[in-house]
Amino acid sequence: MRNKAFIWSACLALVFFLVNTAGFPQAYSGKGRMKGVVMDEQGNPIEGVKVKLYNAKSDSGFETKTDDNGIWEAMWIRGGTWDIDFSKAGYEIKKIFVEVNESGKVIPVETKMKKLQGFALPEELLAELDKGNALFDEGKLDEAQAIYEKLLQANPEAYVINFSIGNCYFKKEDYDRAIVYYLKVLDKDPNYFKALISLGNAYSNKKDVDRAMEYYNRIDIAKIDDVDILYNIGSNYYNNSKFEDALKYYKKAVEMKPDYADGLYQMGLTELNLGNFQEAITSFENYLKIDPDSQRASQVKGFLDYLKKK
Repeated sequence: MRNKAFIWSACLALVFFLVNTAGFPQAYSGKGRMKGVVMDEQGNPIEGVKVKLYNAKSDSGFETKTDDNGIWEAMWIRGGTWDIDFSKAGYEIKKIFVEVNESGKVIPVETKMKKLQGFALPEELLAELDKGNALFDEGKLDEAQAIYEKLLQANPEAYVINFSIGNCYFKKEDYDRAIVYYLKVLDKDPNYFKALISLGNAYSNKKDVDRAMEYYNRIDIAKIDDVDILYNIGSNYYNNSKFEDALKYYKKAVEMKPDYADGLYQMGLTELNLGNFQEAITSFENYLKIDPDSQRASQVKGFLDYLKKK
């Protein structure tokens, strides 16, 4: 009798497993896989890096972490472009794009993360900073800010935490206070490009175009490896009719991520404004390969009809 009960329990467990795996696959599921290693600038593996993976076509993703050898792996994922963010307290966030071929050979991805300057927190307090960052990601801004302020008060040499406090105020749309904290970072490191970007964004949201451009113009485009940042800066130039400047940022965003629909669309509009009609046609045609059916796609088709008649 007990054997029958055991078999019945095992069957139920198997059914439960199948229902929660094969029966309800994630939108990003497929036959592909990725693996990689995360290191510091000296080539030492970094343990505990949060690896956030996102697939735009399925509008879904998941997170994992590196092990004590800095290694991470993603199994049973669909093919296509994946956006991957690497983050750990004390290091600059790293963003990459990886093309997955479900039937192709898996080539390990090597990623190097740079330590933040002005970041002198001892190891035992990094967990507190991670806690603050997690609260920030959850939208619990006051709680995150309280942790940041406590850490900064106890470790004033870790001036880069001012940037995180500024981000809390930015999210609250209190741009004046955000600017105060971003400037505290620049006082110590005048070339900290994330503070420059955030200052430009804050002034842009305040509708102070001249001050926004002052900070955007100080940014070395070669150091920006985030397509959303490139797009946002390009759009600030575009909205102020600085089309040549806008095009540089849109182009780099699309070079980094060829299926970046928003970047292709804006690049086409910018080239149209500059009178680069053949280039605009190419951008719009590439856009339609990614988004052939939306309302914006209908607009793009109208642009193409107009351009091809010129």
